[in-house]
Amino acid sequence: MAHFDLTPPISEAHVRALKINDTATLQSTLFGLRDATQIHLFDRGRRTRFDLRGHAVIHTAPNVKPVEKSAAHPAGYAPICVGTTTSDRMERFTRPLMTQYGVRIIIGKGGLREDSLAAFRELGGVYLAIIGGTAALETTWIEQIEDVDLDDLNPESLWKFRVCGFGPLLVAMDSHGGSLYDVVRNDAQARRAQVLQSLGVKPE
Repeated sequence: MAHFDLTPPISEAHVRALKINDTATLQSTLFGLRDATQIHLFDRGRRTRFDLRGHAVIHTAPNVKPVEKSAAHPAGYAPICVGTTTSDRMERFTRPLMTQYGVRIIIGKGGLREDSLAAFRELGGVYLAIIGGTAALETTWIEQIEDVDLDDLNPESLWKFRVCGFGPLLVAMDSHGGSLYDVVRNDAQARRAQVLQSLGVKPE
């Protein structure tokens, strides 16, 4: 296991150095999006003015407060609570995020599925996991909301956060076909089989 301090944008070679059970901390820029953001980008043909190549995105629809624009709040928003939502329902957007926008890192909770794992392997990407219930802590890692696009979808806008020490996060899916979710599932199934066998129960 190794720890990586990442300042996006990062290269394919850099992201392929990460393996499951490693940890990573992000610096500088992180983009936030959620279901509606991606539905508009990939199903309804909208585009963003942001350059996401080599960057990380987090599955979120943050609780923010409108404030007067200033040097401290250039987008006119202050973060109140920036939590992470479950990734699974956004499975179908992983590959287009990578092929159309060049995203390298996806951050979320609960993991993604086989097509995402294949996209990470083929294109060079990783999934970094956050434990549920840590929104208050995550918010302390966000220094500023630098910009926002597609803001008619608020709070499912496309957010540009400036972050400092965002993590450590666990590398849960990597570009080598590794998935901690598969490891846990296979281990659970093996333990179940052992328990059933010890009880004299034949497997289904």
